[in-house]
Amino acid sequence: MSPMPAPYDAAEPATSCRITEAPEITTAVVVQHDFPMYDMPALMDGTFSHLAEALAAQGIRPIGPAFSLHHRAPVATADLEVGFPVDAPLTETLELPSDYEVIGSSIPGGRIAWISHIGAYGGLAEKWGAFTEQVGESDEQMTYPFWEFYVTEPHPDMNPATLRTDLFSLLEPRR
Repeated sequence: MSPMPAPYDAAEPATSCRITEAPEITTAVVVQHDFPMYDMPALMDGTFSHLAEALAAQGIRPIGPAFSLHHRAPVATADLEVGFPVDAPLTETLELPSDYEVIGSSIPGGRIAWISHIGAYGGLAEKWGAFTEQVGESDEQMTYPFWEFYVTEPHPDMNPATLRTDLFSLLEPRR
């Protein structure tokens, strides 16, 4: 796997909010609009169980962990992209066995804030709330999109308390 650029290559979790510049990252993603939040496990499983193999058939390799990128705050539904950062742009649409379509996209570059969450996915909403508060206290302004990198690849026998998810948000000048 090619290395991810900083700050995405951090070996250790960020225990407090960090502000930095980040480059744009090329991605291959499944895009969904108004996707029901209750069906998120099906989207993740239907994407991540097939995506690496579909990309390999095109000569494209993931260079980092699975992620989701949100274009608005999810409530009952979400507008999001799920996929992998990749080593080359995807120039055609791929169809996965789960019937999801994969397209080329990117994670935006620019000034970002980030922090790590260690624990089960059920704790992410609380971590996002604390993260948002920390960003505000640092006199920064979050904007869309925001994204999560699932640094620890889940498997059936693992302890969910050991999962690492890195949370990121694009920043804009405070008004």
